[in-house]
Amino acid sequence: MKIVVCVKQIPDPASPYKLDPENHFVVRPEDQVLDDTDRYGVEVALQLADEFGDEASVTLLSMSPGGSQQGIRQALAMGADGAILVEDAGLRGADALTTSRVLAAAAKRAAADLVITGTESTDGYTGVVPQQVAELMGVPSLTFARKVEHVDGKVRIERQTQAGYDVVEGSLPAVLSVTSGVVEPRYPTFKGIMAAKSKPVETLTAAELEVTPSSGQSIVSVESVPAREAGEVIEDDGEGHLKILAKLEEVKVV
Repeated sequence: MKIVVCVKQIPDPASPYKLDPENHFVVRPEDQVLDDTDRYGVEVALQLADEFGDEASVTLLSMSPGGSQQGIRQALAMGADGAILVEDAGLRGADALTTSRVLAAAAKRAAADLVITGTESTDGYTGVVPQQVAELMGVPSLTFARKVEHVDGKVRIERQTQAGYDVVEGSLPAVLSVTSGVVEPRYPTFKGIMAAKSKPVETLTAAELEVTPSSGQSIVSVESVPAREAGEVIEDDGEGHLKILAKLEEVKVV
């Protein structure tokens, strides 16, 4: 059972960041952290691997500037066996479809039986990559899983919906996206942190995956959010409700 978990290194949200003045992309520092939402996918993978014992493996898959690989090492310290890093200057500014093509090609190359992702990254928020990866791989897509089980060679999930959940089942290989409530991620132990330093990280380029980087997306301009203005104060002189109603009609709320 080969499980591949898509993870992403992002700039630390608690630290200030800069934008490249030429293309307005975020200047990614050497030290990046693991996207917090990806910890849930790693934990699900580790728990499934425990069910299969020694015949299972968990490999991380990331497309990003490598830097110091701090974020990847954080996930390796949780217990993953190794990682694949796709690092290519031509992929800078890649859109969601290009990202999906790269991840799908790398997952196929790794002969993944199950690809696990979060629902979306906290620095992109497109929310379409898991489904696109599944389509490109030609495998079932099980999304928004709040509970995951492996039953008779298939994956069964409780798919989170606005009204509750649906029970969805799919055969392997498959792509599975998990919500932040699916499990409680483990904390890396000191032993795990030390072991992560020696775990293998394979670095690939887009060419090695036979993926041609597209022109990506362009950012025309970036402007600061306008300062919030004070709202209009309406004093009730007996006709206040009429003034409020008029304001609601003005903004087409009623």
